[in-house]
Amino acid sequence: MAATDHALRLAEVAALAAADKLAQDVVAIDVSERLPLTDCFVIASAPNERQVQAVVDNVEERLRGEDVKPVRREGTQEARWVLLDFGDVVVHVLHTDERDFYGLERLWKDCPQIDLPAEVSLPRSAE
Repeated sequence: MAATDHALRLAEVAALAAADKLAQDVVAIDVSERLPLTDCFVIASAPNERQVQAVVDNVEERLRGEDVKPVRREGTQEARWVLLDFGDVVVHVLHTDERDFYGLERLWKDCPQIDLPAEVSLPRSAE
């Protein structure tokens, strides 16, 4: 069973929200065939804790606009790996070092990636 249209829409909103706060390497994965607890993972990274928190805050705000609140939040104190569980979608926002170390994409490599809007992967100008 593939991810629901609702889950795909929430994953897209979360990915766009992460990209708005300059998250890096934003991907969405359809885990519905392998994981009965959720349909999609959205994975994003940021180079420091402050930016991780900014990404998390924006994702929560945007999904609240879709009438969805997180069922569970973990890792917000340290802001190294924050997990936001919205039921149909789980958003992982990781510090770049944690993302490289844990390699979530490698763990779920058998699951199909979800096509995201081009705005998610547009190159950002150097600051």
